Amino acid sequence: MSGSAQQIRFEAGAWVERRDAGSLTEAEQAEFEAWLAQSTSHRVAYWRADAAWSSADRIRVLDSTNPESSTRRILPGAIKVAAAFVLMATLAAGAAFYSRPPADRTYATPVGGHEAVSFADGTRIELSTDTLMRARMTTNERTIWLDHGEAYFQVKHNSERPFIVMVAGHKITDLGTKFLVTADAGKLQVALVQGRARIDTADKWMQQHSALLKPGDVVLATTDSMSRTRETAKALANALSWRNGLLVFRRTPLSEAAYQINRYNREKVVIADASLNEMPISGTLSANDPEQFARVLENIFGLKTQRKSGAILISR
Repeated sequence: MSGSAQQIRFEAGAWVERRDAGSLTEAEQAEFEAWLAQSTSHRVAYWRADAAWSSADRIRVLDSTNPESSTRRILPGAIKVAAAFVLMATLAAGAAFYSRPPADRTYATPVGGHEAVSFADGTRIELSTDTLMRARMTTNERTIWLDHGEAYFQVKHNSERPFIVMVAGHKITDLGTKFLVTADAGKLQVALVQGRARIDTADKWMQQHSALLKPGDVVLATTDSMSRTRETAKALANALSWRNGLLVFRRTPLSEAAYQINRYNREKVVIADASLNEMPISGTLSANDPEQFARVLENIFGLKTQRKSGAILISR
């Protein structure tokens, strides 16, 4: 929940108030620690707010236990007013924060990038190459917007706080789930690894469709259609090999293999001979090494490669 300096101060004040009011629950403590870990500005703001709160307490104690103090004799009640002002300002900051709309957090990876994001509720999301995601994780709402790219979700289920992914005009609702979502080239693919999930059309202008997914289901959805196929656990594990920096091909058409390699690299592989598009290839290769891909095509499949204008051309 990073944001403007004022918003961060509001958040810090709210945390000081909540901690002073009593012990945080385990979930609240985890949320607080995650908030602190997000940035140095969060920690500094909290330390300042906590110091101000503690100072107000010390002033109140001084005022009540030293009736003969010169400060009390000279300015009776003034210190109380100052302490009350600090207290009210902190409370107001917390109240203002809770009355504000929830702030969305944006996460992005570059081409070839990989980032893992953990949330206080126990949910973990891994972003693959060239991915843009927004998250709204509050005490009442858990909503993710996957604008483009690929992400693997390991969701901590909570029936009272449904976990929802909005992507490509569709809504995916977690029912205790691990699933892979790819939004690319105008289509959406959802592969369910574990648990259950539901996918529904979210855009009223699209053809309405929905499906309840079980492990092994792979759904391909577009603006006007939805299809479902089944994959083995091994095939799904291969689809997630990018988490370890690898791509696994099993009799994959060369054009599809080149497309996958290109997703992770700025140097592109170009199939210069269209007759090679459907040639099946197999192997486990580095996702971030198009040169290795080219060497395999040369040495194992006997193809020719040529470097030209920042691309690798493949031909017979």
